Amino acid sequence: MTSPGAPGALALAGELRRLGVRPGTRLLVHAALGGTGLRAEPLRDALTGVLGPHGTVVVPAFTSENSRTSAAHLERIAGLSQPQVREFRARMPAFDPLRTPSQGVGRFAETVRTTPGAERSAHPQTSFAALGKDARELCAGHRLECHLGEESPLGKMCGEGGQVLMINVGFSSCTAFHLAEYRIPDPPLRMYDCVVKVNLPGGRRGEGWTTYEDVALDDSDFARIGEAFPDSHVRRGRLGGAGAVLFSIPDAVDHALDWMTENRR
Repeated sequence: MTSPGAPGALALAGELRRLGVRPGTRLLVHAALGGTGLRAEPLRDALTGVLGPHGTVVVPAFTSENSRTSAAHLERIAGLSQPQVREFRARMPAFDPLRTPSQGVGRFAETVRTTPGAERSAHPQTSFAALGKDARELCAGHRLECHLGEESPLGKMCGEGGQVLMINVGFSSCTAFHLAEYRIPDPPLRMYDCVVKVNLPGGRRGEGWTTYEDVALDDSDFARIGEAFPDSHVRRGRLGGAGAVLFSIPDAVDHALDWMTENRR
């Protein structure tokens, strides 16, 4: 239900078209709706309407509370004694792609994830949710050792010329830049550790820890990478009074790779 004064799906659809969103697109959306007057459901409906039956809306459905190597977890246990840390980790929720809520990515992403017919990739840390024609294809085969690389939904979207729509967020939240980190020659690696749902004998479900190696993701310079992104590659507009930008994933990844190659040591 739309709150009084909040733009409805019809009005938002017109603004999305003026911004440049076109039918049939695979569109990765980052949205921070707090304080904008926008509501998640009308925005979802406007996007699916504009993208049409051949388009797909994709959102990050990331989780960090099931990891003992995430920055969020390390901050949470800072100052705890070893017995307290063990007790806390024993209570940590295991990732279940069907039930675990996304964390820290906003109301819009969670609305898409919980919409009937939505798909979700199986990565326990950096899953994506998708709604539309290519949702199942994009979310399938998201390997554990590939948070945001070529075999993730992000990598697939880049290969097919997908786009990014950012609403009321800056480039520090641009997930697409992470794909460039996988394309740097010999990228730095690190270990990750998280608790997930596992199949047990007799058809039972339980919990277990899984450890894997992947690229050491670093978004600390994403705002600067975004500042250097040529304006010619970005379309800017407004959605219900909130600032919005639209750009190509391949353009963003190519730019980030050039920037990282020159500026990262």
